[in-house]
Formats: sequence, C-alpha cells, structure tokens
Amino acid sequence: MQERPYIRAVKFKSPESLDWASYPYVVPAVNDLESIKFHPQVTFFVGENGSGKSTILEALALALGFSEEGGTRNVQLNTATTASDLHQAIRTIKSYKNPQDYYFLRAESFYNVATYMKQVGYLIEYGGDIHLCSHGEAFLKLLTIKLKGKGLYLLDEPEAALSPTMLMTTLSVLDRLCQEQSQFIIATHSPILLAYPNAKIYQFSDTGIREISYEETEHFRVTKDFLNNYQKRIQQLLEKE
Repeated sequence: MQERPYIRAVKFKSPESLDWASYPYVVPAVNDLESIKFHPQVTFFVGENGSGKSTILEALALALGFSEEGGTRNVQLNTATTASDLHQAIRTIKSYKNPQDYYFLRAESFYNVATYMKQVGYLIEYGGDIHLCSHGEAFLKLLTIKLKGKGLYLLDEPEAALSPTMLMTTLSVLDRLCQEQSQFIIATHSPILLAYPNAKIYQFSDTGIREISYEETEHFRVTKDFLNNYQKRIQQLLEKE
C-alpha cells in the first residue's frame, strides 16, 4: 500500500440531513465536493473569487484539527470566527499512514499566526522573528525552514506575498518536500505555481468542480495572451468609449 495521499478524498457524513438551499451548501462547488480525488503530491484548487475553493480548503483544515487562522495544529487562533459549518458535515478518507508534519498556511491571517508564535516564544523553527522580514521573506522562511517533510500541507493563496522570482523558488521547495513524502493541497491564482508537473488541478465554477489541465486554466490562457499581446490588450483596456 502507498503511504500517500495522506488524504484521498472527502465525503459528507449525512448528506440527506443537510440544507442544500442554504450557505455554503448552495455553492455549486460544495455540491461537487465528493468528486475531488487528491493527488499523492500536489492538488490545486483554482477558480474565481467566491467560487468556493477557500471555503472548501478551510473546511478541510478545520476538519483536520487546524484553527481557522492557520498554523500548526497546536496553534488555536479563531479570532475571526467566520467559518461556515461545512467542516462539521464532512469526513476525510485517509491513508493507513499518518503524516509526521502538518501546516495550514492562510495568507490573510499569517501575520496573526506570526504574532502568536512570537508571544509564546516559539520562533526557532521559523528561523527567528518573522516580523523582522518582509511578507514574502516570511512566507519563504516558513516553506524552507518550518516545513520538515513527510507532511500534509494546506496552502491558501500562498502567492499573495511572493514575487515571480520567489514563486519559482517556491516551486523548487515544493518539489523537494514532495520528494520527502509530503502532500500539498493548494488554493491559488498563480500560473507559476500551477505549472508544477503532474499535479491535479480542479477548477471551481458556477457549474461545480472539474479536473482540468494546466493549459486549460484561465490563469495560463489569460496570462499567456496578455504577455504575448500586452500593448494591444492595454490599449483595449484603457481606451475611452
């Protein structure tokens, strides 16, 4: 038997008891949740803002014992308390093998996690006080120092603080951790991250969830078109009616 994926799929505990006309169950992607089969190494969630990718990633994280704001499972920060009850309605289908490391990175609340780690004096595994670094440098320290391998890592829009060069560095780190028996589930808008070879990419839309190739993603198509025709596209976007 293979150790990975540590998480193979997600199922609803009692679908017949859910109110499918209320949020978040009315979101088409949530309806399609059980269609996701996680890749042993990297699974990407892509889609427009509001399509449900972060909602599902958050529910998965909470079901695994993370706090709403992220960090390790020992960090219990829930200052926002805006999560839906989706995590209570799902169960994860797991491998026989448990990961040795866990982390939930949420870009929008990473500052709060960093502040908490400083308050409790637990900074050595982050390479020191990450408040002294830029946002992007702090993210990269997390990826290169804190994440140890043989882990299950959930990342929500990690590109938020990273330059294109740092994103390419992140691809290298991602690959190293995958070679060290790690599994990633990542919600992203980055065409650079999405280029990771052999990953599963699930597109979230108003029709539900479907698996697509890298070249089929809007992120790839729009970015490629813009870079190849940027002068024309700028003119079209800025011209006055």
